[in-house]
Amino acid sequence: MMAFYFQRLIEIFPFFLKGLWMTVMISGLGLISGTLFGFLMGILRSRDSRLLRWPIGIYVAVIRGTPFVVQIFIIFFILPEWGIQLDAFPAGVLALSILGTAFICEIVASGIRAVPRGQWEAAASSGLNIFQQLRFVIMPQSMKTILPPLVGQYVLLIKDSSVVSVIGIVELTRVGWLTVVRIPEGLMVFSLVGLLYFAISYPLIRLSNSLERKMAVGGAQVRL
Repeated sequence: MMAFYFQRLIEIFPFFLKGLWMTVMISGLGLISGTLFGFLMGILRSRDSRLLRWPIGIYVAVIRGTPFVVQIFIIFFILPEWGIQLDAFPAGVLALSILGTAFICEIVASGIRAVPRGQWEAAASSGLNIFQQLRFVIMPQSMKTILPPLVGQYVLLIKDSSVVSVIGIVELTRVGWLTVVRIPEGLMVFSLVGLLYFAISYPLIRLSNSLERKMAVGGAQVRL
């Protein structure tokens, strides 16, 4: 019987690849937008202005303090009551982007705060404006602190993308549940699902390790 189930799993493996591609698309779009907005908000949150820190802090606290599935339900089921109608795919991407922005914002803000205050003062005394200070002095140093948790957060967001299956998106986890209906051998099916998630997460871990080594070598060059 196990051999029969394994043969059936091989036959429908292309279905898993389609689910994997959907997971990659949702995760990729969510990570790109989450990174862009997360870095922007993180830079603003690291500043001394309370007008910037407080609203961003409230946003981060709300998003980090509520279940991701609740956020998806609000976007997909509640927003239409206010006239904002989204299909499942853009709703999933938006939810993942909002979640990623909140976590990445905190990572970036913490990394920038870890740079000694003297580096800011030295950069300013060198005649650099705020954007040049960030680009040439602060961010290169802070990336050594930001990078490891950032890539770790990427892996978590990829795994969090499985939650979007609750609104009908046929991504990898959803494919697993649909397959269990045909092949009642859950361990075999979800072992395959886990391996496919690992296949897209592990390269990120290796990339993180490689970038850490490279930045450790060149990091001293940006100190003032």
